[in-house]
Amino acid sequence: MTAVPVLPADFPALRGAVLTDPDVTAAYADDHCSPVHGGTPLAVVLAECTDDVSATARWCYANDVVMIPRGGGSGLAGGASALDGCVVISLARMNAIREISVADQYAVAEAGVINADLDAAAREHGLMYPPDPSSYEICTIGGNVATNAGGLRCVKYGVTREYVLGLQVVLADGRVIKTGRRTVKGVTGYDLTQLLCGSEGTLGIVTTVTVKLKPAPAHPPTTVAASFPDVVRAAAAVAAVVASGVTPALMELMDRRTLEVVQDMRPFGLEDSTIAMLIGQASTPADAAVLEREFERAGAHYVVVSDDPAEADELLAVRRAAFPAYENAGNIFSEDVGVPRSKLPEMFARIEAIAAKYGLDIPTCAHAGDGNLHPTLIYPHGETEVPQAIWGAADEIFTAALDLGGTLTGEHGVGVLKARWTGQELGDDVLELHRAIKAAWDPKNLLNPGRGF
Repeated sequence: MTAVPVLPADFPALRGAVLTDPDVTAAYADDHCSPVHGGTPLAVVLAECTDDVSATARWCYANDVVMIPRGGGSGLAGGASALDGCVVISLARMNAIREISVADQYAVAEAGVINADLDAAAREHGLMYPPDPSSYEICTIGGNVATNAGGLRCVKYGVTREYVLGLQVVLADGRVIKTGRRTVKGVTGYDLTQLLCGSEGTLGIVTTVTVKLKPAPAHPPTTVAASFPDVVRAAAAVAAVVASGVTPALMELMDRRTLEVVQDMRPFGLEDSTIAMLIGQASTPADAAVLEREFERAGAHYVVVSDDPAEADELLAVRRAAFPAYENAGNIFSEDVGVPRSKLPEMFARIEAIAAKYGLDIPTCAHAGDGNLHPTLIYPHGETEVPQAIWGAADEIFTAALDLGGTLTGEHGVGVLKARWTGQELGDDVLELHRAIKAAWDPKNLLNPGRGF
C-alpha cells in the first residue's frame, strides 16, 4: 500500500482544500500529454483565492519545495505534470468573472474561469472574447495565458497575448504583484505582462487576468467547406487565400486520417473521395466568394457555401473533435509546429513522407489560416514508453518546421515534451538570456522547473 504523505505541521491553513491521499492526488499528476508521466505530489492545493496561492508559495519557497501550477489540465505538452514531492497548485476553483466593462470593453477573470464561459458572459453584453482553443469548453484562462493559447479564430482575431491587458501574479516567494493596466495605451516600464504570456508557469502563478473584449459580430459568418483529393492541394488553397489579401474568420484543415479517427468516434458521413477537408469562414459574402474561388482553383472536388449557423456548428464540431478522436485512437505525441503560410503545402508533404518512412500513423489537422499544424503521432494504448520511432519522427518533423522558417510550438507550449528541441530554435545566446530571466524571477528554480528549456 502506498503511504499517504504527511504534511508538515507548519503547512499553511487555507480557504481551499489540501489533498494528500495518493489515490486522489493521482488525478492531478498528469495533463493530456500521453508521453509525459507525472510524479507523486506531496500535496495538491485546491486554491480558492490569491491568498491561498500566496501562502502556499511562501511555504514552498521557505522549504525548497517545487510548485506546479495547474489549470484545467488540458495541456498537450506535459507543462502541468507533477514531480515527486512537489505541491500542485490548482487554480480551477478560482472561477469568478469579477467584472465586465461594456464601456471600456474589458473583463477581469480569475485564472480558473473556463474559456467558453468567459466568451458566453461577454456575449450577454454584445461583446466576445475571441481566442478559442479547441479545448475551449474545459481549458482555463490562466492556462491560456501560460501557453499563449490560440484557437480556430486566431487567424482573424489573434492569440491570447493580444488580449491580455494585465495580470495578478504570485511570485515564487509568495509576493503578489500586478502587471499591466486597463487603458488602451501604456508604456511605463518593461512589459512584464507580455513576458508572462507564454511563460508556462516558470516565472509566476497567474491568479487574475484582465483581457480585452471585442464587439460580437452582428451577423453570423458565411462558411465555405471543401473536399480535396489530397492534403497538399488543400494546403495550396490556404496559401492562395492568404495571397489574395482576404482575412478569413477561420480556416481549418484536416487530412484523411484525422477525418477517419473522428468518424470512428462520432460518425458524420465521411465521403470516400475526401482525402482532405478545408473549412473556412468569412465575415462578408464577398470574402466568402474569394474562398470559394481559391478552393476551386486549387482542385477541390466540391465546395459548399452556407450561411446557416447550425450547419457551421456541425462542421466545426468535426474539427473540434480531432484531439479527443486522436486520444480515442491511441496514446498521442501531439506536435504543434508553425510554418509561414506559403510553406504549408511543403510542410504537409514532409509530414506525409516522414509518416511513410517510419511506418507511423500521423494524422494532421491545422489552424491553416495562420500556418499552425498539429501532426499527431499515435502509438498503441497500453504502451507506457514512447517508441523510438515516434521520437525519431518527431525530431524530423520539428527539424522540417525549423528548416522552413517555422517554430516548435504555435500554441501548446514547450512543456516537458519539447524542451529537448528548444535550443535548436532559440540558439545558445537566447537560451542564456532565458535562464537569466528565470533566475531573476525564481532564483531557487521552484516554479515549474524543467519546462520550456
